[in-house]
Amino acid sequence: MALNNPAFSRNEAFSNQGAVAVAQDMSAQQLQDMYNQPATLPDREVMTIEDSIAKSAATFGVLLVGAAIGWLTVQSVPFLWIGAGLVGFVLALVNIFKREPSPALILAYAGAQGIFLGGISAWYELSYGGGIVAQAVIATLVVVGVTLALFASGKIRASKRATKVFLVAMIGYLVFSLVNMGLVFFGAIDNPWGVRGFEIMGIPLGVIIGVLVVIMGAYSLVLDFDFIQQGVRNRAPRKYGWTGAFGVMVTVIWLYLEILRILAIARD
Repeated sequence: MALNNPAFSRNEAFSNQGAVAVAQDMSAQQLQDMYNQPATLPDREVMTIEDSIAKSAATFGVLLVGAAIGWLTVQSVPFLWIGAGLVGFVLALVNIFKREPSPALILAYAGAQGIFLGGISAWYELSYGGGIVAQAVIATLVVVGVTLALFASGKIRASKRATKVFLVAMIGYLVFSLVNMGLVFFGAIDNPWGVRGFEIMGIPLGVIIGVLVVIMGAYSLVLDFDFIQQGVRNRAPRKYGWTGAFGVMVTVIWLYLEILRILAIARD
């Protein structure tokens, strides 16, 4: 699953070999101390769904504070949100490649991405009419809420076949996005949306593709929830709840930006 959310797929604490992975991260002294203690970690020291939710709420709270800053400074400090986006991208890579979660770096990522989202949202609001951001936020909350409810009820689950289709679709979308960006950058297409601006039976291609991408984003959330559930089953240390919060945030941000772009193309 090379294209699963890398926040989870690179961390073996969320895999079927999670117990082995946790042991590999420990030093010889830590392993000895573990062997001298009871067979399992105390309940208060292991990852739980409730603790992961609390950590997710904290990261999204920081995200909202950053978004308010980005929104309010989009005109007075126009390049702040662009710089924050670059910082957020670097912090995302750092958090992905760290073997153990760092709450400070994850919260810093949430703050930087919040400023970026606030700035780009304000830009969309100014460029494509009032209300577009509210619509995107509501649509994102609906997708996340419905996906979480269906997953919690057991009506949808990640499967090998669906995940293979998801990975193929992700590769195709990545290639399409890169080609489309190149066509716009080199002036091969005048439309600022590139190929996304072409219409099929009066419907912009970007809207059609965007709907499919939102479905992909919803399935990515299913994979994220499944990874967190696996971490809880593995009795991973409590600190990995921060990894769960970070992984879900990455997917939700992607989902929100895709929905925002769909609405912008539809209004353009």
